[in-house]
Amino acid sequence: MTDNIKVYTQSSIRIGSRVGNIYLDPFQMKEAPQDAAYILITHDHYDHFSPEDIAKVGRSDTILIVPEKMEMKAHKAAGSVGRICTVKPGTYHALDGLELETVHAYNHVKPFHPKSAEWVGYILRLDGKRIYIAGDTDVTKESKQVQCDIALVPIGGTYTMNAKKAAELVNCIRPSVAIPTHYGSIVGKKEDAEVFRENVKEPVRVEVML
Repeated sequence: MTDNIKVYTQSSIRIGSRVGNIYLDPFQMKEAPQDAAYILITHDHYDHFSPEDIAKVGRSDTILIVPEKMEMKAHKAAGSVGRICTVKPGTYHALDGLELETVHAYNHVKPFHPKSAEWVGYILRLDGKRIYIAGDTDVTKESKQVQCDIALVPIGGTYTMNAKKAAELVNCIRPSVAIPTHYGSIVGKKEDAEVFRENVKEPVRVEVML
């Protein structure tokens, strides 16, 4: 179910599918395959929106998808992609064969990701599966309503939920597979993945990829 998914540094993710390769928040990419059909950005922080890394994976027909409020900033990467599309939280989109939904991604009290910024997580509808990429978020009422088969959730704390809170979310939405992200480099320890695993309840299966 997850053989087509790779997790790189931070929240940098690659998903292969019948509609092409999909990258989310590419960051510190070691290679430059320039093979992206789609690049999805969750928000505009440097470790999620990196024009340098978009150039490594983008090509002339790539669709770059960004939250609406970062449209102007996204033009820094315009030369590396074919076109830019914008999205708002809580919406559905069909873009040249890719179906996706957006989910609010925000902090409750911490100032790093305010709800007013309208940053997003994504639910991708791929090959009969629903894949949720949460983005930088706390556990929210919107995230607890997500229905998905695979969930990629941040666990590093500080800017997002920590490992125990992420497990709490996963235990609520009950995907078949949960994959931790956003730890082990800028924030969070590698050991956080084991804390996450220990707190996720069966039958959810945890796969550690970082």
